Amino acid sequence: MGHMATLNRCVSSITKRPGGSHFGLRTISTHRVLLSGHNRWSKIKHEKVKEDAVRSKERSQWARNIQDAVKRNGGDLNSNAELSTLVAQAKRAGLPKEIIERAIAKGSGVSPSGDALETVTLEAMLPPSISAIIECQTDNKTRTLSDLRHLVKNIGGTVTQTSHAFERRGRIILESESQIEEEKVMDHVLELGALDMEVGEDQRSVSVYTEPSQTASIAQSLAEPLGLNIRKYEIVWVPRPESRVGVAEPGSSTQLPLEQIISMTKISVLHTPADRLDRPDS
Repeated sequence: MGHMATLNRCVSSITKRPGGSHFGLRTISTHRVLLSGHNRWSKIKHEKVKEDAVRSKERSQWARNIQDAVKRNGGDLNSNAELSTLVAQAKRAGLPKEIIERAIAKGSGVSPSGDALETVTLEAMLPPSISAIIECQTDNKTRTLSDLRHLVKNIGGTVTQTSHAFERRGRIILESESQIEEEKVMDHVLELGALDMEVGEDQRSVSVYTEPSQTASIAQSLAEPLGLNIRKYEIVWVPRPESRVGVAEPGSSTQLPLEQIISMTKISVLHTPADRLDRPDS
């Protein structure tokens, strides 16, 4: 009885008038309504948000890796062994065919239909108070800007100037098959006049930041003497020190809007002041 969602209990009593006639009927009803499944649904919903965030991050990383492989050695699976391997792994991981094809096209500088792509940039403030610069490659600038503005508004953001929170910098990502000797790399970085460096958590990659005009030359000057491979070098927006915010955890109020932006597959790069966010440009 205690496990029923609703409990009805009726108690009736009959009184008699003097002389034996019935006086009346009194009925008492009590109801206990349980909030069936409410807490369970909240928990399931919270877990789903986390799972969606992880899935979005994984898809973005697969797409970015495929684009980089195409930029290095072309978009032909038969002649680009690295790309062929990545595509096979992505398929096994469940990456949809259309995302793979779009990533190969982006890496080649064209749309899936073969039209040339151009870069579109949108500055916005995302909730709770995150400055962002969103960069896209598209074959339809007007449509993409409209889609982006709608998405920013939909998640509670505002399209506004935010570039004051960032600096334009060159970024070089170098990789090694063995553990990187940080002090040795730092000596070369300082000698070449680079601005900053950061060794990856696995100790097999290093990101070096430079003035935009020095990016290509410093990349070559670092890779050859140190025996490192250039994964890529590019010009990016780097947050100014006073603009940085803390690490965004999956499912947090900071991470959720960013994941919604990242899930829009037209986006090539999302720059924010959040440290070590899982972004398409990481």
